[in-house]
Amino acid sequence: MKILIKGVTVIPVTGPADVIRDGAVAVDGGEIVYVGPSAQIPGGFEADKVIGGPEMVALPGLINAHTHAAMTLFRSYADDLPLMKWLQEAIWPLEAKLKAEDVYWGTLLACSEMLLGGTTAFADMYFFMDQVAEAVAQSGIRASLSRGLIGVARGAGKALKESREFVLNWHGKANRRITCMLGPHAPYTCPPDYLKKVIELAEELGVGVHIHLAETRQEIEDIQKQYGCSPVALVAKTGLLDLPVLAAHCVHLSPEDIAILAEKGTAVVHNPESNMKLASGIAPVTKLLKAGVTVGLGTDGAASNNNLDMLEEMRSAALLQKVANEDPEALPAYTTLEMATIGGARALGLGDKIGTLEAGKRADIILLNLRKPHLYPPHDVVAHVVYAARAGDVDTVIVDGEVVVEAGRLLTVDLDAVLDSARRCALRLVGRPKERSLL
Repeated sequence: MKILIKGVTVIPVTGPADVIRDGAVAVDGGEIVYVGPSAQIPGGFEADKVIGGPEMVALPGLINAHTHAAMTLFRSYADDLPLMKWLQEAIWPLEAKLKAEDVYWGTLLACSEMLLGGTTAFADMYFFMDQVAEAVAQSGIRASLSRGLIGVARGAGKALKESREFVLNWHGKANRRITCMLGPHAPYTCPPDYLKKVIELAEELGVGVHIHLAETRQEIEDIQKQYGCSPVALVAKTGLLDLPVLAAHCVHLSPEDIAILAEKGTAVVHNPESNMKLASGIAPVTKLLKAGVTVGLGTDGAASNNNLDMLEEMRSAALLQKVANEDPEALPAYTTLEMATIGGARALGLGDKIGTLEAGKRADIILLNLRKPHLYPPHDVVAHVVYAARAGDVDTVIVDGEVVVEAGRLLTVDLDAVLDSARRCALRLVGRPKERSLL
C-alpha cells in the first residue's frame, strides 16, 4: 500500500532542528520513501491512502524497550510492595499457575493497549513465548521477544533448549516484525556458569541478550557479598557484555559500572515509573548519556507500573531526572523523545530499520491529534509530546506500512473479545477473591 501523510508537523527525530511544519511522509510497500515539506512531495507518487492535516503531528512510533506483556493480567493485583516481596510473595506464585492461554490473552491485551497509545514496538521477556509471538503477529505490532530464563530453577537446561527452538521458529517471522533475543532474568537468578551457557547459545544463534541488571540495592549487596563485585562487573567477567545486550533498569551503578557499559556498547533501558513504584531508586540516566551509553525507555510490566503508556513514561523520565539532579536542564524534552524512539530502536538492535522518520526505514509512524485543550497553544511541539500528550491523543498508528489504528480505533483486534478473555484468565489465576477485584 502507498500511504501519504501530508500537511502535518513532522518530528523525524533526526535532530532537534529538523522539525518540519507543513511536512509530509510518503510510504510505499512498508518503507518510508520521502520525508520533507508537503510542497516538495516527489511527482508521480500516487497514494492509495492520504491522511493528515494541520492539527496532526507525525513522529516515529514509540518503542517500549522493556516490558513483560502478559503481566497485564496482574495489573493492580499486588501493589505497594518492595520488589523482592512483590516477586516472591505475589507475582511468582501467580506465574506458577499461568497457562499458555493466559499468556496469549494477556499479551494481546498489552499489544492492544500499546498500539492505542502509540507504541509500535516492544521488547518482551516472559514464558509461553509461542503464544506471545502469536499475539504479536495477530495485533500487527513489532516485537523483540525473549523466553525468560531462571538459571537456579529446576528445568533451567530445558528452558535453554526451549529458547533455542523459539528463536529458530520465530526470529524474522511476521514479515520480520518479530525478532528474538535470549532472556536470562538477572545475575541473582542466573549464576555465572549458567550465563556462560547463555553466551554459547547466543553466539550459535547470532542473537542478543535481554537481562535485568543492577535494579535494587539488595541485588547490589547480595552480588557483592557472593562474588566480590557489582552485578555489572560480574556479567562483564562472564563475557556476556561482549554480546549485544539490552540491560533493563541499571538503577544502582558506580562510575566504574558506567564505564564498563560504555566500553562494551551495552544498551540500557530506563523504567522510571516501575522504579518509582517499587521504590528501587533513580537510574543515573544523565551520567549514562554523557558517557555515550545508548539509553532506551520502557514501562516494565503493567503489574509494576500500572500501565503501558510510553507518552506518560517520557514525562516521568524527564521530570525525575530534573528533580534528582536539581537541574531543569538535566533531561530535555528532545533527548527524552530520542530515548523513546531511536534509543529504543538501537537497544533492540533495530536502529537501522526504525526509530526515526527517514527514507529507507520501515514505516512505523504515529499521528497525534493536537486539537486538544492540553496541547494548546502549540508553541513547542516536541515539548507538548513529552510533557503534555496522552495516550488518548493518538489518532493513527502505522506499523511496517500497515494502518493498525485509525481515528483512535484498533483495526487488527476485536478489543471486546480481548478484554473479556483477559478478565476471565485473570480471575481464574487469582481465584476470584472479592477483596482483590471489582470485575
